[in-house]
Amino acid sequence: MPLDGGPGEPSLTHRGRKASRMVQNLVFGLTALAALLPATLASVLRGSAARADAAFWALLALALAGPAAWVWVQFGDAWRTGLSATLWISIATCLALYAGLCATSAWAWRLAPLLLPYLAAAGLLAVATGQAPAPQSLRGGAPGAWIDLHIAVSVITYALLTLAAVAALAVFLQERALKARRPTPLSRRLPPLAEAERLQVRLLAASEAVLGLGVLTGMTVLWFETGRVLVLDHKTLFSIASFLVIGALLAAHVVSGVRGRRAGRLVLLAYLLLTLGYPGVKFVTDVVLR
Repeated sequence: MPLDGGPGEPSLTHRGRKASRMVQNLVFGLTALAALLPATLASVLRGSAARADAAFWALLALALAGPAAWVWVQFGDAWRTGLSATLWISIATCLALYAGLCATSAWAWRLAPLLLPYLAAAGLLAVATGQAPAPQSLRGGAPGAWIDLHIAVSVITYALLTLAAVAALAVFLQERALKARRPTPLSRRLPPLAEAERLQVRLLAASEAVLGLGVLTGMTVLWFETGRVLVLDHKTLFSIASFLVIGALLAAHVVSGVRGRRAGRLVLLAYLLLTLGYPGVKFVTDVVLR
C-alpha cells in the first residue's frame, strides 16, 4: 500500500506526523495546565496568612515549571505565533515576573487568589485552542536581533500589565469592602488597600516604560520590513491606545492623586485594550476566522 496519496493529497506519513504533533501538543498542554492547578487551588482554599511560606513558594515553582517547560519544548526550533503559544508564553512570563515581585514585595504574594485562577483559565483556553492551525514561525526582513527584542518586550509588557490589572482589581475589591464595612473572605486574603495601590502604580509605571520600548522596537522592525514606521492596524491602534491610557492615569495620579476604583477602572481599560491588540487579534485570526 503506497504511503503517498494522490495529487494535492497529503501523504500518510505526513498525516501521521501531524497527528503525532497534535497528540504531543495536547499532552504538553494538559501537563502544563495540571502544574498550575495545585497553586490555584491553594490560593482559593487557604485562609489569610501572615506571609508567603515554603508551601507557597513550592507551589508557585511548580506552577511556573509547567508552562515554562511547554515554552522550552515548543519554541525550541522556531517562534510560534498561534493563540495557544501566545497564551502559554504569556502565562510563563507572568508567573516568572510575579515570582520576582513576590521576592521584592511583602504583599505581592497575596494577589495569588486573583492571579492564579485567571492564569489557570487562560491555560485552559490555551489547551482548548492548541490544535488551531497557525503560522509556525515569525521572521521578516528585519534583523533577527530586532525581531527578538520586539517579541521579548511585547511579551514582558503584557505580563506586567496583567499583574497591574490584577492589582487594580484587588484595589477595587478592597475599596468596595471598606465602603460597605463588610470584609469578604476574598478581601481578607488580598493585600491591604494602600499596599495594593502601591503595587498597582509600580506595575503601571513599569508597563508604560516597557510598552513605550515595545512601540519603538515595533516601529524599527516595520521600518526594516516596509520602509514605514507606522501602520495603523488593530494591534498598533490598541497598543497606542493602551499606552495613552496608562500615561494619562500615571499623570493624573501624580497631579491630582487619582486612586481607588476610578484608577482601577482605567487600568482594566488599558489591559482590555492591550488584550484586544495582542491575544485578541490572534483569537480572531486563529479561531473565529478558521
